[in-house]
Amino acid sequence: MTHLDVEIARLKKDMLDLFGMVKLQLEKSKQALIHLDKDLAREVMVNEKRVNAVEIKLDRDCENIIALFNPVAIDLRFVLACLKIINNLERTGDIADGIARYVLNIKLEPAQKLIDTTRLVEMYDISCNMLDVVMTAFAEENTNLARSVFGMDDKLDEIFHQSNQKVGEFIKENPDRINQSLYVFSASSKLERVGDQCKNIAEELIFLLKQKC
Repeated sequence: MTHLDVEIARLKKDMLDLFGMVKLQLEKSKQALIHLDKDLAREVMVNEKRVNAVEIKLDRDCENIIALFNPVAIDLRFVLACLKIINNLERTGDIADGIARYVLNIKLEPAQKLIDTTRLVEMYDISCNMLDVVMTAFAEENTNLARSVFGMDDKLDEIFHQSNQKVGEFIKENPDRINQSLYVFSASSKLERVGDQCKNIAEELIFLLKQKC
């Protein structure tokens, strides 16, 4: 293997580590919100700093590979794709951190009826699954797996649009729970954006892998 091959292999491994860190952040923010676990929310916020540090390191690694090894063709495309995916993962990590911050601000646990009617848990499950799928697609260089994310994103969008109406109806019936309702709506909005980030990663992977054919 050349020095470039070694660096590319190391970059791929580190990227998978970042995928795993962000996925764990998203899963922990789910438990924090559903169970109003403020300690877990604080853990997510602390870990966000570690995730950010890894993201910065990977950005620099990509820049160093380009500067020191002058990669061409598919190697260059892979490094550039990683730079874009790092950005998507950074935004996903920020979303998990944002939801954790909501948990610290919520005074009372959201009504179970509101959680159920907005299908918030289902949105979380789809979001986490999408992130897991694009991580596996990245690891296995599997375009078919990457494409499967698009249908999941459509489902996530559908649930989110329906949740708008459900939140409005709940507020009319429970005007004393406006703040909780808005936090739930904001969380569902953020989860919809997780789907967008995963879709962007899938599109980047598909484009990258087409260049290898």
